[in-house]
Amino acid sequence: MLRLSRDLTIDENDIEIVFVRASGPGGQNVNKVSTAAQLRFDTRKIALPPDAAQRLARLAGSRMTKDGVIVIQAFRFRTQERNRADAIERLFEMLKEAMVRPTPRRPTRPTLGSKKRRLEGKKRRSDIKAGRGSQRFDD
Repeated sequence: MLRLSRDLTIDENDIEIVFVRASGPGGQNVNKVSTAAQLRFDTRKIALPPDAAQRLARLAGSRMTKDGVIVIQAFRFRTQERNRADAIERLFEMLKEAMVRPTPRRPTRPTLGSKKRRLEGKKRRSDIKAGRGSQRFDD
């Protein structure tokens, strides 16, 4: 069992990692060795609060399938072990971030000084625009 927080633990058997060939530059090593890690994790196997599940779906974006499976590709490193550790770390970071509740915004009222500055600016702009009109000379 892997413990993310005091509320959330993950069974190691729920994380499925498959090694595939990486794309991109690398010469013959890329063509011969399967070093890229593809991690699959079914989010339905853990008990997440509904709000955390929504945040996780938003954070995962296109990495989450319609069935609730998170797929993470890790191919930054040249070895399977480092790519495996990188994929698991990225999954943990995503889950930890989803578990944090955002602090609610409390609306504040504008200060007296900010109201005065706003009205002064509007008056200044009004005077500039009023001066643009046709000038009348009364005799």
